[in-house]
Order: sequence, then structure tokens, then C-alpha cells
Amino acid sequence: MLSDENDHFLRDYEVPYDMNLLELHRFLCDNLGYDEQNMASFFNSDKQWNKLQEYTLLDMGDDGSDLAPRPMESVTLGQIIHKNNDRLIYVFDPFGDRALYLELTASTKEEPHIKYPRLVKAEAEAPNQFEADMTSQESGSMFDEAMGEFSDFEGDDTYDDEY
Repeated sequence: MLSDENDHFLRDYEVPYDMNLLELHRFLCDNLGYDEQNMASFFNSDKQWNKLQEYTLLDMGDDGSDLAPRPMESVTLGQIIHKNNDRLIYVFDPFGDRALYLELTASTKEEPHIKYPRLVKAEAEAPNQFEADMTSQESGSMFDEAMGEFSDFEGDDTYDDEY
């Protein structure tokens, strides 16, 4: 799991293939410290992270179309994620269009002595569920940090292009 708000944020999870998306939502909320009652959706994604089929927390009804949102509780990971590099987008703040990005990196058999789902690796704090903080140095992007060194040159009109 990655975030576009914080290049340092990373979560690596092991989850069973038969876990439904509602269970995954609850696990993620518990792990990230989010309110699980807040509106959220999962989306299948293509390789460019474009949203495809939506899976919603609440049943929105069926309008008969192939891309009508489906309730999270009716879909398991194994039904929508099949091979390495398959992707999901977890929209945790639909009003701010803020999301986390999940990609299947490996498939293995479950170990009988391990309890799933589980967190395997965590780096940096999760983005705040209710308020984007893109100005914090710790949660800022690496690009912003690198470019910060060049801010001293902004507005310097005394520089002569001839030399």
C-alpha cells in the first residue's frame, strides 16, 4: 500500500484470498487508525491507476449496468485480484478524492500457524483520514524535499543569463 500524499508511507500486508472487501476495509481502518464508518470505496485499477469497477461500503442498488457499484461485502479479493501487479485503489476520503494504492506483489500459501490478515511492514505515518497534510516535512514528497534547496533562487532578478 502506497500514498500519493507521502512518499515515505508504505504498508505491506498479508491477507487471505477469500477475505471480502468489507473485512479488508475494517482491517485497514483498524491498522491505519481510521474510522470504519466513514464513507469509503475500493476500485479495480488498470496499470496507470485509472479507476474501474467500484465496490462501496453501502449497497447502492443495482441499476443493471455492468459497472454499477457493488457492495464490499459481496466481493472477495480472490474474485477481483488474480495475478501479481493487479491493483486496487482504496478511496478513504471520497469528498477530497484521497486514496491509498494497493498492488498484489506476491501470492503464497497460508501458513497454518499464522493469523491473517496481518501487517508485515510499516513505514511512516498514515495520511490523516479527515485532513490532507501535504505541507509537513515528514509527510512531504521526496521531490518537494529535493526542490526545497532551490527555493532560494525564486524571484532573483539579478541573475544575468549572459554569464
